[in-house]
Amino acid sequence: MRRAAAAAAGAALLVEAVGLAVVHFILGTVVDRQDMSLAGLDSGVMSGSTRGAGVAVGLYLLCCAAVSLRVAVRHRAPGRAGRTLLVSCAVLHAVLATVAVGLVGWAAFAGLMAVFGLIVLMLTDEGAAVRRRRADGGGAEPAPAA
Repeated sequence: MRRAAAAAAGAALLVEAVGLAVVHFILGTVVDRQDMSLAGLDSGVMSGSTRGAGVAVGLYLLCCAAVSLRVAVRHRAPGRAGRTLLVSCAVLHAVLATVAVGLVGWAAFAGLMAVFGLIVLMLTDEGAAVRRRRADGGGAEPAPAA
């Protein structure tokens, strides 16, 4: 189950990284062409910061996608740094989903929560740990949860 969730999360994060980078680039272009200022800020500064934010968010999501795809390929839980990165990505998706439901609508909320669910499923899947423990010969199989 972890491998399928990790592969789906990795693919979704790749698409999301490219999509957000493109949207930020388009928004930067729109701001640059309007030639207006907001509270005295130059439109070039706003355009550059929007594009910079798009690059930063895109690279962050690409790193998260790389960790997810690595989990899918190796079929092992991520290390401490990878787990921290994926937990922060899950928190980001939960916060963005709550904002998106008011600004964009329920479809955006459902999409963000689907990616959130895939990340959490990948992080909490116990099947690989139980199989590894049984293969090492350590301990009995845990009792099923009631």
